[in-house]
Amino acid sequence: MIFDRIKPLDAILATAEKKSLHRSLGAFQLTMLGIGAVIGTGIFVLTAAAAQKAGPGMMFSFVIAGFVCAVAALCYSELASMVPVSGSAYTYTYAVMGELLAWMVGWALILEYAVAASAVCVGWSGYVMGLVENLTGFTLPGALSSGPAWGFAGGIPHVDFSHGVVNLPAIVVAAVVTWLLVIGTSESASVNAVLVAIKVTALTAFIVLSFPILKGENFTPLMPTGLLGHDGLGVVGAAATIFFAYVGFDAVSTAAEETKNPQRNVPIGLIGSLAICTVFYFLVAAGVVGTVGAQPVRDAAGAVLPPDGAGFAARCTELRALGEAPIVCSDEALAETLRIVGFPIIGNLVGLAASIALPSVILMMIYGQTRIFFVMARDGLLPEKLADVHPKFKTPWKMTIFTGICVAIAAAFFPVGQLADISNSGTLFAFFMVAIAVMMLRRTDPDRFRPFRTPFVWVIAPIAAIGCLGLYLNLPFVAKMVLPVWGAIGLAIYFFYSRKRSHVGLGLIEVHEEDSDVPPSAAPPI
Repeated sequence: MIFDRIKPLDAILATAEKKSLHRSLGAFQLTMLGIGAVIGTGIFVLTAAAAQKAGPGMMFSFVIAGFVCAVAALCYSELASMVPVSGSAYTYTYAVMGELLAWMVGWALILEYAVAASAVCVGWSGYVMGLVENLTGFTLPGALSSGPAWGFAGGIPHVDFSHGVVNLPAIVVAAVVTWLLVIGTSESASVNAVLVAIKVTALTAFIVLSFPILKGENFTPLMPTGLLGHDGLGVVGAAATIFFAYVGFDAVSTAAEETKNPQRNVPIGLIGSLAICTVFYFLVAAGVVGTVGAQPVRDAAGAVLPPDGAGFAARCTELRALGEAPIVCSDEALAETLRIVGFPIIGNLVGLAASIALPSVILMMIYGQTRIFFVMARDGLLPEKLADVHPKFKTPWKMTIFTGICVAIAAAFFPVGQLADISNSGTLFAFFMVAIAVMMLRRTDPDRFRPFRTPFVWVIAPIAAIGCLGLYLNLPFVAKMVLPVWGAIGLAIYFFYSRKRSHVGLGLIEVHEEDSDVPPSAAPPI
């Protein structure tokens, strides 16, 4: 039942053989590709949430998350080089562990991409509204600029609308990006290169301006919530949230088919890009801590408040009214830090950089969601009508609009840190399965040609699996529970709908002349 219905690897590989790609990428190009895919959302958006969870210790959270990403990426690279077609971890799992587990991975990836897009929408909203307020003095009413605060009282979930009702700017950006994807607007490589340059320049400017004015006393206490806190707090808990900042690192892995000498260049590109990004993140975090401090907000009893709870929102409101709001309360931590330390113009430019660059990340996330939908629908596991192509725009418009609506709803009513944690739960599950798949395939098909082989696989793969599991267990309770609940819904759909309609189950093992895993949208991932 669990390991039946394996999609033949030879059938999957036939796709790539009929449409092989030219091997042209070297180590430098792969490293630049990785940096462009990774740097962006997390560091701009989640710095404040990480500081509330770990204080100055969030610097080490970036290192922990980067290490787990690195070992997971090495496992990912082996499968990506063996199965160089689209579909990500879903396709790999289908070829190794069968349809049921592939469905669960695909279902988790849906959770990852859609919720991640919502998180970026909320982050974009914070930077744009902060920029507008500083340039024009205009502010939206609190009820329209942020969603409600969520929390638990006596184990019962409750919603606090006193500090926000709906995040209107987040809905707007989700709607605009969805519309662009429906009509098929594409972004060229040159535009992507400009956006990468904007992001890197903004972070570099932040580091250069902040380091000369660091204050040693701001780093004490270094880990106010400890290494392992409770309900997502602590350095490791912050690392579980910060994992979101590395989403996109698998772009290097999936480029294995286009890489010269992949056994040498893929690990250089992976480790090189992740190392550079981790150093960037560490220095930015140190800049925030050393200039304005990053100690967590506490309640009247001295307990650290979870960053997405109603108590935290209320306390930040009180501190803002007194003009004493710390950086952990900010929706635009990097821009706000520069304004506080006397660089308001540069702070506004950093806010502008985030406002310009983040929509492209939203586009990538929603596009990635539709691609997973497309692959699963093509395999018969979801209604094939979802993959209908618009007669004029030639895009999978139904699934794009459906995804956009779900993204907008989540962005409207949930805080960014909570959305990032939920997205991470799906991502960590998918990468955990990839680490297991690499080891299984080494046993079941040891003679299969592997353009890239994970070095020290019986050390690296277990570390990757344990690392992903460890970060998952350090997510907040709500984020940990979302994955099994979401998984239960997925299992119900699979057994009541998908299993009897599966093409593999019906014996329909197609070999596609063209790699139609990518829907016929003109908008490529960034």
